Amino acid sequence: MSLYLDASVLVALLTHDPLTARAEAFFRAHTPSLVVSDFAAAEFASALARRVRTEDLTEAEARSAFTTLDTWAARATQRAETTPADVAAAGAYLRRLDLTLRTPDALNIAIAQRVGADVATFDTKMAVAARALGLAAPALMPA
Repeated sequence: MSLYLDASVLVALLTHDPLTARAEAFFRAHTPSLVVSDFAAAEFASALARRVRTEDLTEAEARSAFTTLDTWAARATQRAETTPADVAAAGAYLRRLDLTLRTPDALNIAIAQRVGADVATFDTKMAVAARALGLAAPALMPA
């Protein structure tokens, strides 16, 4: 199984977060091939910057997490670069109107679909939309 990690999962895996234990338990139980996109990495940076601004994380902790992401992703994941086709697919998903998608979620799903990966997210609405678009989205949140 190939699994695309969105920013919510990256934050949980690479920082102290309320969802860290759940993410770690999932990955102890499953050993998928992991995919991280440049877009998910940018969202990860945005999430950490927000946590620094709200003083939930120090600058040193954020910089350490950036280094950890870069090192770990280079060693243990397949990297996926965002393409114009991903943006076009995301736009098509958003135009469906039956899905409750935000643009970043649609783009993450489009990248996952292009690389043939399931989607790992803590975002319930994103998981539902991914499933509606034909992707598997393992349950990371309790039912």
